[in-house]
Amino acid sequence: MRRPSITDRSDPEDYLSSDREPHRHIGGFRLPWAFVLLVALLVAGRYLAAPYLTHPALQTWATVFVAVCVQALPFLVMGVALSAAITAFVPASFWTRALPRRTYAAVPVAGVAGAVLPGCECASVPVASGMMARGVAPPAALAFLLASPAINPVVLVSTAVAFPDDPSMVIARFTASLAVAVLVGWIWARLGRAAWLPAPRRPVEAGQGKVSAFLDAMRHDLMHAGGFLVIGALAAATLNVVIPRDWLTTVAGVPVVSVLVLALLAVLLSICSEADAFVAASFTAFSPTAKLAFLVVGPMVDVKLIALQAGTFGRAFTWRFAPLTLVVAIGAGFVAGWALL
Repeated sequence: MRRPSITDRSDPEDYLSSDREPHRHIGGFRLPWAFVLLVALLVAGRYLAAPYLTHPALQTWATVFVAVCVQALPFLVMGVALSAAITAFVPASFWTRALPRRTYAAVPVAGVAGAVLPGCECASVPVASGMMARGVAPPAALAFLLASPAINPVVLVSTAVAFPDDPSMVIARFTASLAVAVLVGWIWARLGRAAWLPAPRRPVEAGQGKVSAFLDAMRHDLMHAGGFLVIGALAAATLNVVIPRDWLTTVAGVPVVSVLVLALLAVLLSICSEADAFVAASFTAFSPTAKLAFLVVGPMVDVKLIALQAGTFGRAFTWRFAPLTLVVAIGAGFVAGWALL
């Protein structure tokens, strides 16, 4: 059989030219048209969508959305960092020594421990998840989750500043919020099921360095929880724009209804617990009990917190835990307002 000679082979430049043709087609034809299409869309948006972007309602929506994200993000990062530090650096044996072995005794201890963390509800969710991952009983970790954003020193000081002529509001908020955290923890210990909570994040793997485990856990939690924070902020901004302010003044004079309305408003507005006291003080037409319900419910049940809980613990947990907390918080607000205000 005759072997092909060099003269029988195609010229190498033919291969190069044939290889270059598709690239020339892509670079010389498709990309410029894609750029032209993009420019056309921008020009069309400039004339078709720009008039709507200056609408006051849309500007209010954008302001609330950015405010919620900017207000919550530093505390979310702090909570994620603390959760990652708990996972990487705190041995599991620490929690067995720090908390009572009996769950019903550990719940109030964990609730009181929440007073030492100056963070909002966005920080408490990853921290509670990290506590569960290190062996803390879920009812105790949930009591910490509820108490931390409601009774920490920063929140109590801001409440005192917002209500300078009513120091009993600080006492009522502390008492009612701690009572809610403990009661919900006890109820969950009695009625909660292990199937409603997913398996916590596994501890540090054998052979993995603590710094590496800290960075991995922080990266995972921040990316995971950050997306749900954005979803919650979108919902809160939309509800802020949709709810008419005239509705609030109409129901302010009805005692029971006003409490329920401000409790529901706290869920929808999703205001950070360090700033909600100033918002509550601005509701001058409402009774002190209604304002207290706003302060007790807000740090424990709001739109962005529900989104964070659903992303961290699962929907099966959230759809049971959030309504339970809301009912107990409203009841505690009624009782504390009647007894202390």
